[in-house]
Amino acid sequence: MPDPTTAPSALDILGQVFGYADFRGPQQAIVDHVVRGGDALVLMPTGGGKSLCYQIPAIVRQKAGHGVTVVISPLIALMHDQVGALHEAGVSAAFLNSTQTQEESGLLEKQLLRNELTLLYAAPERINTPRMKGLLGSLHERGLLSLFAIDEAHCVSQWGHDFRPEYRSLSLLHETFPDVPRIALTATADALTRQDMIERLKLQDAREFVSSFDRPNIRYTIVEKTDATRQLLRFIESEHAGEAGIVYCQSRKRVEEVAEALADAGIKAMAYHAGLDSALRQQRQDRFLREEGMVMVATIAFGMGIDKPDVRFVAHLDMPKNIEGYYQETGRGGRDGLPTDAWMTYGLQDVVNQRRMIDTSDAASEEFKQVMRGKLDALLTLAEDTRCRRVSLLHYFGEDSQPCGNCDNCLNPPVVWDATEAARKMLSCIYRVQQASGISFGAGHLMDILRGKTTEKVLQHAHDKLSTFGIGADLSEVQWRGVLRQLIAKGMVRVDPDAFNTLQLLPDARQVLKGEVSVMLREQAAGEKSGSRKKGTKTSVKGLAEAALNAGALERLARLKAWRAEVAREHNLPAFVIFHDATLRAIAERSPHNLADLEGISGIGAKKLEAYGGEVLRVCAADS
Repeated sequence: MPDPTTAPSALDILGQVFGYADFRGPQQAIVDHVVRGGDALVLMPTGGGKSLCYQIPAIVRQKAGHGVTVVISPLIALMHDQVGALHEAGVSAAFLNSTQTQEESGLLEKQLLRNELTLLYAAPERINTPRMKGLLGSLHERGLLSLFAIDEAHCVSQWGHDFRPEYRSLSLLHETFPDVPRIALTATADALTRQDMIERLKLQDAREFVSSFDRPNIRYTIVEKTDATRQLLRFIESEHAGEAGIVYCQSRKRVEEVAEALADAGIKAMAYHAGLDSALRQQRQDRFLREEGMVMVATIAFGMGIDKPDVRFVAHLDMPKNIEGYYQETGRGGRDGLPTDAWMTYGLQDVVNQRRMIDTSDAASEEFKQVMRGKLDALLTLAEDTRCRRVSLLHYFGEDSQPCGNCDNCLNPPVVWDATEAARKMLSCIYRVQQASGISFGAGHLMDILRGKTTEKVLQHAHDKLSTFGIGADLSEVQWRGVLRQLIAKGMVRVDPDAFNTLQLLPDARQVLKGEVSVMLREQAAGEKSGSRKKGTKTSVKGLAEAALNAGALERLARLKAWRAEVAREHNLPAFVIFHDATLRAIAERSPHNLADLEGISGIGAKKLEAYGGEVLRVCAADS
């Protein structure tokens, strides 16, 4: 029988294996609960240390005789790097996936039955195969099935942003092995998605651990879209030259165009999307993880499980589908806790495109479409909000907060103007055009009428005779687009994708037309504030972090990084899996002369001290 009294404590494992002195936030409460055999649902932001919440219980429970922890992970690349990181820390771990031969899988299964592994990673598709079910059954009969950890658990929900139908089969874990504890983890889930996760995974009795969704090191900025590629170039060159980043675009074609434009401007950039050969995608993902200063331009096919700690910016050139997607994607930046930018360009066409994708989806039920419209409306509210971005973002996840002082709206408060008269003109024009012609028209035509432009289309339909013709000549087309976009966001106007993106009034417009309510809108900025610094004037985050080091420490740090790169190449792992930058900086600053000097540095556990301590001392001693 397992004897928990013989196992080391979770805090011992944290220090000895992973090299950290203390748990962060709710980690210890989660770990203690799961070690005791409790079910748990964990919502913790990216970079908050979710992996330790199941890795440490896995080690403690295995040493107490409970057997292996099975981790359900959605991506092969993620499994490879996590298993590699565990090996570096001295933990016995492996993965079962389609890259292995039948012979390799067979040898691994024998290791499992001999209780030689602490963690086994497998994809959800694998869990539901007859062979895997049989293996799990054999482990269970021997008392060697310790824990199930379901990573990226939001994938089980149809309301989530990364829905994967194969996750639905994971309900069999509770049905088949009701006595084996389970921990489900995700970085992003609103109340609806969270409830769906609980029901689908049969976690009604699980203890919920919900951390703050706040990522205080991320600065949120949303700018008016004019020329998105040019704006992106200016942003990177002025704010993040030479630093790693991710750029999200909606289409594959756009990904290729933007990656080419960045490369032409001398920026190390690659394209990534589902249309590329799988081997090429893997090669580019590996380069992004292993090389410094690389920018990945991608569709949302890229990103889940990306553990690269020093991503300094995440840019969106097209609006995501919902706040969960936006939060998840921006959360891939700044995992090391250092300052990071979440930057997005946003315009009227983004609203039109996202509405059209929802409304024209043949596979979705009307209920699903209604929920997705609500999620999009929440994102539009965030984009148009004049309050602190962080307050608005956290409010969506049910969390109250105070203005952060570190977003565009806090740093450069937007000017708000009384747009009641402009809104009435726009809404009246939509109404008069439909009344006169019996049909609706699109945004461009409506603005031509408002601004008194005698185009061929205006003359053809006699819209120059309307009472609204020319009444908006005092505003520019850019200003009118801003008014229209915000009226759409406020639910007064809708774009009809089934009728060539024509504009239609919604019930909430009536109160404005009758003069019963006023309309306050963001003023269109005359110029873009983001990216206005001169090229090269910003000190990089890396430079700021290293500014405190003296000349000798900087030389040691450079040699340590070169040594780490060689080790990472030999082990076919990203450099940060060997040692994080923060660990190398601490080593360089301490200038160790013996192994005892390395003890206590965050990120150096017993196995890494044994494996690399001598080499680290040799590299540091080169200047003496």
